[in-house]
Amino acid sequence: MAGVSDWPFRRLCHEQGAGLVFNEMVSSKPGLRDTRKSELRRIHPDDPEPRAVQLLGNDPDDLARAARQAHADGAQVIDINLGCPAKKVCRRAAGSALMAEPDTVARLLEATVDAVPCPVTLKMRTGPDASRRNAPEIAAIAEEAGIAMLSIHGRTREQKYTGEAEYDTIARVVAERGIPVLANGDIDSVDRARAVLAATGAAGLMIGRAAFGRPWLFDQLRAGLQGRSVPDEPPPPAILAFARRQFENIYSHYGNVMGVRIARKHWGWYSSLLPFEEGMRKQFNRLETIESQRRWLDEREAELAHALA
Repeated sequence: MAGVSDWPFRRLCHEQGAGLVFNEMVSSKPGLRDTRKSELRRIHPDDPEPRAVQLLGNDPDDLARAARQAHADGAQVIDINLGCPAKKVCRRAAGSALMAEPDTVARLLEATVDAVPCPVTLKMRTGPDASRRNAPEIAAIAEEAGIAMLSIHGRTREQKYTGEAEYDTIARVVAERGIPVLANGDIDSVDRARAVLAATGAAGLMIGRAAFGRPWLFDQLRAGLQGRSVPDEPPPPAILAFARRQFENIYSHYGNVMGVRIARKHWGWYSSLLPFEEGMRKQFNRLETIESQRRWLDEREAELAHALA
């Protein structure tokens, strides 16, 4: 998830029980791979194993080169993105736009699998639109090309993130293919996770937006699916502590200017779960330095402790 699943967030999610975390989507275009943004998105030496890098592209040679570079950087899994529905991605005939081009997909997957000695996986959607849910066709191409695992978001490219995910298409792919399939889409609770696994027969689950500002969701899912007692939602002081741990790693990773901006984005998700009025939540977004953000959070922490005393 570009702009979200950076090293600080991946680290926190893995600590909370995520079994496999993917780095932010990285373009395979040579002119974009060497930018400051792409450099910050490269796999981190401290990333938990298995270290997985997701690549975006529509040229077989570019993807092969990018995969070799990611593997040299320490990636142990290469993931190819056929799931992103963003306009700026699809306009370049990449991401989920490629669901409409099976022949191109075959060339991309074969080139990437041949380029690296590590497993190559594929993230995709159910199809371009409701009239063409061709995930089973793409899945067959992927298995033939040597793809080791599939992750399927239960929406079409046309849906983007609207409406509800459907799981029948995922279940069909699971039934037809011999490689592991992960189900993705609208999985935000233990009950939902159990229902999706039962409906699809998937080997596992992929969690995306449901974990924004809720990294403890992985701990809850792991406990519930292993038959253990599911931890309650954390109280406000614990939620604030999660945010602060992530923010300190954000500051360390990005520095003052970018770190402050990125912390604001994640604060939007955390703060929606905290008992602060809208005006107070917006105060954080006007702070311009790391130290001012820290002081402001110190004050909120003290207020929460006083309210609960």
